[in-house]
Amino acid sequence: MLNIPELAMNPNRKVTTKCYGEVKVWEDREEAQAYFLEAMMNSDGAEHDRYSGIYIQLQNGLDYCTDEDDDEEDES
Repeated sequence: MLNIPELAMNPNRKVTTKCYGEVKVWEDREEAQAYFLEAMMNSDGAEHDRYSGIYIQLQNGLDYCTDEDDDEEDES
């Protein structure tokens, strides 16, 4: 695994994901990353895009990661 300086890491390991409308709270960010990485690798097409979007958000340290587009939220 890559070594990331502690200052660059989000100290809050808890993260919330929303995928296909299902909200899940993870106590460990690395566990969520492993789940979405595996899901991403075992899917293709639109499903792959959803999982990879969430995985990238997790990698970027966001506390709330979703597969919804900003455009969809604006239309509501």
